Amino acid sequence: QVQLVESGGGLVQPGGSLRLSCAASGSIFGINGMAWYRQAPGKERELVARISSDRSTNYADSVKGRFTISRDNAKNTVYLQMNSLKPEDTAVYYCAANILTSHYYAMDYWGKGTLVTVSS
Repeated sequence: QVQLVESGGGLVQPGGSLRLSCAASGSIFGINGMAWYRQAPGKERELVARISSDRSTNYADSVKGRFTISRDNAKNTVYLQMNSLKPEDTAVYYCAANILTSHYYAMDYWGKGTLVTVSS
């Protein structure tokens, strides 16, 4: 069994910052790519940022220069540092990871999400 648990969401004023964390636990042999997605009310889920096993990163254009994704392999954890937050960043943020449960088998896992609300 593998679980991803997000934390760090909450209410923040425009221009503020938040740091999201997502810890993977369970029968983990290794972790390939990790990513953050978000889904705003009435909208489809979208990719925010992803980080590969070699720590190369990609960002959605809407968050470039404001968000930073990082990972701690020793803790099986991925982070999302969010600065200069805007009301349009309001969404449920989900982490996802491609996890090896053996030397030969990997699959995608998702967390349950954490709500980020940007409002004055």
